[in-house]
Amino acid sequence: MEKRETFSSRLGFVLISAGCAIGLGNVWRFPYITGKYGGAAFVLLYLLFLVLLGLPVMVMELAVGRASQRSIALSFQRLEPKGSRWHWYSYVGFAGNYLLMMFYTVIAGWLLYYFVKMLRGDFVGLDAKGVSGEFGKLMDEPVTMTLYMVIVVCIGMFVCAQGLRNGVERVNKVMMLCLLALMAVLAVNSVLLEGAGDGLRFYLQPNFHNLVYDDAGNWILGEAVFAAMGQAFFTLSLGIGAIAIFGSYIGKEHRLAGEALRIGILDTCVAFVAGLIIFPACSAFGVSTGEGPALVFVTLPNIFNAMPMGRLWGGAFFLFLSFAALSTVIAVFENIISFTMDRWWMSRKEAVLINFAGVLILSMPCVLGCNVWSGFTILGMDISGIEDFLVSQNILPLGSLVYLLFCTHKRGWGWNRFLNEANAGDGLSFPNSVRFYVSFILPLIVLFIFVMGYWNQFGG
Repeated sequence: MEKRETFSSRLGFVLISAGCAIGLGNVWRFPYITGKYGGAAFVLLYLLFLVLLGLPVMVMELAVGRASQRSIALSFQRLEPKGSRWHWYSYVGFAGNYLLMMFYTVIAGWLLYYFVKMLRGDFVGLDAKGVSGEFGKLMDEPVTMTLYMVIVVCIGMFVCAQGLRNGVERVNKVMMLCLLALMAVLAVNSVLLEGAGDGLRFYLQPNFHNLVYDDAGNWILGEAVFAAMGQAFFTLSLGIGAIAIFGSYIGKEHRLAGEALRIGILDTCVAFVAGLIIFPACSAFGVSTGEGPALVFVTLPNIFNAMPMGRLWGGAFFLFLSFAALSTVIAVFENIISFTMDRWWMSRKEAVLINFAGVLILSMPCVLGCNVWSGFTILGMDISGIEDFLVSQNILPLGSLVYLLFCTHKRGWGWNRFLNEANAGDGLSFPNSVRFYVSFILPLIVLFIFVMGYWNQFGG
């Protein structure tokens, strides 16, 4: 077994951990649900739940990783009481990483495809129907979809093959800094568009009436609260060991509450700036933000068509989206590779080769589910839908519940051991005063999110 690597800098740890959390949930789903549930008032609600729900679980996942110095493959096994079975969850977490990559690599491929088409000017002169037709053509071309998925997997695995410092850390640093720079430029461009004022007011000026009632006068507060809880919870990619792995690569110089807060702030800033890009642009061109998936792949290309230098801005936007997706892909690949190395005592190169083949093969059902196997459904969901449902509504919340219970109850790792680990080093302490909340109330909230996910899917 190769000697375990560590990050070369604290900045590398924060950027890569945030890169794992930063993805399409920040730059597509966040603006979409913010537009649906009241704008600025919803943003405030989301931030509240991010602090109450997401950050405590992140601290716990980081603590398990740092204390064990192993991936999810062996972290529970190293820390659990003798004779207990917490380590059984490691295989579920590993499966969650694979399930996530089985559809996420395909979507990341779509973004690279759009980046190329935008730069080539393939959308110039097309109306909404024409742009929609281009997306439909992509869905009907399994060879093209496979090609771009393979490119994404090759990039991610090649970076991970170079090692933690020389590959994952070095590339993610550059990619994240480029992502932040691109976002800043795009946000300034959107804010300066003629007619952007209404979108900015909606996004930045809280109107709590919009949070309680929709345009038709229907009461939506309950839906909005659940949406804010879900976004705050899922945006950080908690529960599958994808954050814990980076905790295992750091020392004890800094307390984990401060590290989690930095990651959460960076993740939130990306989501917030994505709103500054999308809301003013949609307002300037009279487009609704409540478009769902079509917002990125149909509506926004039309907006860029109408802009001066639209090919440049559109290309930059889809490059930024590609960076956001690739940062998650690389981070999750690192978790998958580290699991394989820890569990089966493989070298990094052996683990990369095996998982390269595994991800390629297991991503194909999602590709084919858009065309050749489009008639195949499970419980009314297509292949990508069931993969997403298994991860988002099952493994993430239940995995987070496992981390919560493991860190707070005496039959697991235990509160005192967790607190000593979390508060080792300098910086912001994790308060002992929240013990009752994180031991009993927060697990109930996580269970509520889990149950409501099923209700929304099957009972609504």
